[in-house]
Amino acid sequence: MSLKRYLFLPILIAAVGVAYWLLTNPHEWIGSVMLVVFAGAMAVMGWVLVPTLDNVGPTAPVDPDFEPPKR
Repeated sequence: MSLKRYLFLPILIAAVGVAYWLLTNPHEWIGSVMLVVFAGAMAVMGWVLVPTLDNVGPTAPVDPDFEPPKR
């Protein structure tokens, strides 16, 4: 995956935060800050977690003779 794809959604959310700040009268800063912080959190998630999505760890072998205990 390219860096553009990782950062598309966080950049879009940050742009919405900036537009929100510019279009509200008087400028409401708390909603803009929340949107920009959310965009930053999504950027960190994309940077840290998304590259590990295709990692598949080892799994336990399946025992065909296993039967659960009877009650």
